[in-house]
Amino acid sequence: MTDAPIHVPVLLNEVVAALAPRDGGVYVDGTFGAGGYTRAILEAANCRVWGIDRDPQAIERGRQLAAAYPGRLEIVEGRFGDMGSLLAARGVESVDGVALDIGVSSPQIDEPERGFSFRFDGPLDMRMGRDGPTAADVVNTAEQDELADIIFHYGEERMARRVARAIVAARKDAPIERTRQLAEIVRSVVPKGKGDAIDPATRTFQALRIHVNDELGELRRGLAAAESLLKPGGRLAVVSFHSLEDREVKTFLKERSSPPPSPSRHAPTAPADARAPSFRLLSRKPIGPTEAEASSNPRARSARLRAAERTAAPTFPAPGREAA
Repeated sequence: MTDAPIHVPVLLNEVVAALAPRDGGVYVDGTFGAGGYTRAILEAANCRVWGIDRDPQAIERGRQLAAAYPGRLEIVEGRFGDMGSLLAARGVESVDGVALDIGVSSPQIDEPERGFSFRFDGPLDMRMGRDGPTAADVVNTAEQDELADIIFHYGEERMARRVARAIVAARKDAPIERTRQLAEIVRSVVPKGKGDAIDPATRTFQALRIHVNDELGELRRGLAAAESLLKPGGRLAVVSFHSLEDREVKTFLKERSSPPPSPSRHAPTAPADARAPSFRLLSRKPIGPTEAEASSNPRARSARLRAAERTAAPTFPAPGREAA
């Protein structure tokens, strides 16, 4: 066991309550991170947990934690969007619960060499795993229009085109390789609003991180994989921090929890493609932090938990595929 302080993830009690771990159950912590959800699940019941993360540092932390729970915690390096194939390769075909914490983890933000934050100067990396282009690769090679689209769609930055122009102009003089360098470029063209507590560079950094890690695509794949893996009665709990991710989760669960349209005198039979709900929502509205948690942990203030229970109905078609 490591002597590092235990990281407590946001909405911890609410996530565990939603999953309702039971003895003998099998659970997936798809975004293992510092292991906070995993530890709480293992303490709540005599169950097994599969911790998945693409971050090699998280994998190392997981192996240390596994020593404290012999035979009950298995750590897998990979993307949670691939949880179905990752677990199938290890003989696991179904599970009783899946927990996902979407976005960057606190350990990643707090390590300057990872390049996620402009609070400290570091290399402009932002990769959660070991592979793929870095944020520096993107800002130094992408066309101006592509940069603007990334910053606008993933960062919801109104001045995205202005930021993209500034980046392209700056990289003509020298490559943009450091977090502080990029932050200063953004601040030079995005004024801080009156009374705005958010740094002007925040939205651009968020956009690049989401793009570099394909976070929205990963979320869509992860939700579909969880739907396929969960047993009837199994629980899905997803914590998100930004409207982009929360919208994906909300849309996914709304589509899969809505009953098929009832026959009427105008349409006396249900449509041939009508599908029975594959999920039952555990609460109609997302669950937010308590006042105490929001005041003690600023990161928790924007957190939203959406949770649902798997029904016995077949899975919905995967995105981009036709129904069988």
